This record gives sequence, C-alpha cells and structure tokens, in this order.
Amino acid sequence: MKTMKALNLYGVNDLRYDDVPVPQPQAGEVLLRVRACGICGSDVPRVFTKGTYHFPTIIGHEFAGEVAEADDAELVGRRAAVFPLVPCGRCAACQTGHYAQCSHYGYYGSRQDGGMAEFLAVKKENLCFVPDGVSDAAAAMTEPSAVALHALRKSGAGLGQTLLIYGVGTIALLLAQWAQSAGVRQIILAARSQEKVAFAKRLGFDATYDVTQTDLQAVVAEATDGAGADACIEGTGASAGLEACCYAARPFGTVVTLGNPQGAMTLTQDGYWKILRKELRVLGTWNSSYQAMENDWQDALAGMESGQIAPERIITHRFPLTAYAEAFSLMHEKKALYGKVMFEI
Repeated sequence: MKTMKALNLYGVNDLRYDDVPVPQPQAGEVLLRVRACGICGSDVPRVFTKGTYHFPTIIGHEFAGEVAEADDAELVGRRAAVFPLVPCGRCAACQTGHYAQCSHYGYYGSRQDGGMAEFLAVKKENLCFVPDGVSDAAAAMTEPSAVALHALRKSGAGLGQTLLIYGVGTIALLLAQWAQSAGVRQIILAARSQEKVAFAKRLGFDATYDVTQTDLQAVVAEATDGAGADACIEGTGASAGLEACCYAARPFGTVVTLGNPQGAMTLTQDGYWKILRKELRVLGTWNSSYQAMENDWQDALAGMESGQIAPERIITHRFPLTAYAEAFSLMHEKKALYGKVMFEI
C-alpha cells in the first residue's frame, strides 16, 4: 500500500504530520498531486477550537496541483485548482446550479479529506484548469479570489463609484484588487491596526485607515462630498463593522455581509434606523458561483492570467508541510503580521 504525508486532524488541537494511504480515485474522480495549499482563516478555529465534522480529517480547502492519475489520459499532467464544495446534485439548489446553497454537500478539508496532503482524489467536475502563466501558489488562491469576486458582484460597485471595504484580510485585499480592475473610483479600506494599514498601503491601497484612530464616517463623508459610499462590504464578521457600513452607505446604497460572524451580530437603534431611512439593500454573500452561467472560478483564473488581480502579492509566508506547527502558531497566536500563509508541497 502506497502512503503519503498529510496534515491529519485527530481532534481539537491535535493536528499531526501523518503517514496515510494514498487515496484511490473512484468513478468520476482523478488523483491530484497537490502542489500548494493555503491556510484559510477558518482553518485556524477548525484546528484549535471547533474541529471538523469527523476525525481524523485531512484539512485544507484552498489548493491546486496537477492531475497524476485519471481514466482520461488527456487530463494527466494538467494543472488545476479545485472547487472544494461537493454538491449532492439532487436538491432544489443543485438543480438550478446554486451549489453553495446545496442541502447535503460535502466539502474538501472539513466534511471530507482536503488538500494539506501530497495527493487527493477529487471529482472531475470540481477541476478548474489553470492557465500556463499562473503559478501553483496563485492557483491555490482561486477559492478566496472567487469569493472576493462573488462579493464584489453582489455589491454592484463599478465604474466611477465609491466602495468601502471593512476589513483588511486576504479576501478584503483581493476584493480591493477586483474593484480596482472594475474601475471603482474610490476604494476605502477600514483596518483595525496600523500594521494592517501599512500592509494595504504597500499593495497600493492608499485610502486605508485605522478605525481605532480615525473617524471612518468623516473619511467617507469627505471622500464623497457627504453623499456616502455607493456600496459597503463588511468583511470582519463583527458588529462594529456592520454598524459602520450602515452609517457609511449612501441613501439607496448596498451593504454586503461577507465576514463569518465571530458571535452575535447586533446593531444599535440608530444603526438600524440607517437601514430603514436610507432604504439600504442589505445582502448576504456565501462562497462563490461555479456553474455555466456564472463561474467565479474561471473568471478568477482568467483575472490572474490577464493581470487584473495578483493574489501572490498577498502571500507573506510560505512553509513546507513539515513546518505546520510554526505556520498555524503564527496565525493562531498572531506572532507577526501575515497575509496569506501558504504550504508548498
């Protein structure tokens, strides 16, 4: 029996660099040789507090590699990113191609084994082939790039408009890149530390402000002659961000909720009044579209190839799988400023 190395989660706070069997592809699957896998912010609580849906589980859902084995010989050697959601194909959402709303889905890296391993058997339908000019590390960021593009499309922000992005994490910075390429005139980013401000400015986003030291509403008012932002995207999952977006949006503007909530989400009475009196559109966004009519994944890879976005600029740390303890400790204990932390396998 052939074995491989993988990061296997045996329980909360019990992640191991393990020898496990190389998976055997089933009908409709290929064997992917994983080349790069990012650590998502959601992987950190998955390891340290929440766990996965069963143990052990090989974690990781932001990954790319090359096809090592397939029934179709023409697929072997092709590089691909992998849409991590495995839809049931039977529910009402699946019948309309809304796979992110599937009632009975699998998910590489949490509900079933994922990409922090040398190999993974994946559905052929979940392969998104990578253009030659896109690196493995960039391709492994297709998932957050697609999520960011999906959120921007929900917001409706476009040419000549003003967009407020609350938060300066990986997806927020990818959002800002997409907005820039879409011709958004003013992109305002709200950070919660001077380190994050400096990082965003190094990426070229000069209108980034530390909300612990700056009156964000005054900044938005000055930038828009008092009108407010056309769209606001809340990327932190915190009540303060949602409140700030409701205040900053113009009348009849749009607020998109993107960040995973860290606890109860609340608004003050005045914050709620802003939704009512300005007749704001408040929209949720979840995951990304992966279907014939709208495929954020293909568009994300095309954007990387054309230079619309440059996700690799957000990577601050690269590790081999053997350094997993250092990589996860960096993020969990916030030992240093980080953007995207990437395993190269």
